[in-house]
Amino acid sequence: MSGHSKWSTIKRQKGVTDAKRGAIFTKVAREISVAARQGGGDPDANYRLRLAIEKARSVNMPADNIKRTIDKATGGGEAEQYEEIVYEGYGPGGIAVLVEAQTDNRNRTAAEVRSMFTKSGGQLAGSGAVAWQFEPRGLISVSRNGVDVDEVALTAIDAGAEDVDTEDGEVIEIYTAPGDLESVRKALEAAGVAVESAESTMFPRQTVDLDSSKARQALRLVELLEDLDDVQRVTANFEIPEDVFAEVAG
Repeated sequence: MSGHSKWSTIKRQKGVTDAKRGAIFTKVAREISVAARQGGGDPDANYRLRLAIEKARSVNMPADNIKRTIDKATGGGEAEQYEEIVYEGYGPGGIAVLVEAQTDNRNRTAAEVRSMFTKSGGQLAGSGAVAWQFEPRGLISVSRNGVDVDEVALTAIDAGAEDVDTEDGEVIEIYTAPGDLESVRKALEAAGVAVESAESTMFPRQTVDLDSSKARQALRLVELLEDLDDVQRVTANFEIPEDVFAEVAG
């Protein structure tokens, strides 16, 4: 199984735990709020908001919660003001780590992120230190259940997808250029393919192989960072050894 498929498997399983804690609702609501404030409350005219709403639905956020968040964000001065910040750092084994955050208190978030790096044997770095090691991409996930994998892959490629990963046992991962995410998603849905999720993501240009000990430390760093309320997404460029993957995903 490829590196990004392993990441996806772990993320899906961890997502269940996050949902039980309610943390994922906080993060998704914040993304909806930022998207609505920046681009307006109409998802048909605001692509980022549409993606955020779809993500909220995928984690079973009630429709009333979604509507209230949008209304509050577009209704004037009452909504919280969130600033988007990307932190960069080095993790165990010298891996590159990107931390995307939305915060109403830059000093608090910076201190929390720095603390997580320090606890895990890494260090926070300056802007531009590791960002060049990643590139933006669109990611579409489709369940393998009841679909012809080859047909899904062909439909995606014909619509402009750059790569299709079918190695995961549960989902088909379709990668696109950032600007092609929406058109590929629409083409899949027009062909009768049910899309589980569609999101903008960061993807490592190259990956680093870690031994099992360092990989466990790196995964711990990612987990600690993702558990912070202000952190929306963490991306790192290391491969997960098979024994560690079996231990975490099993």
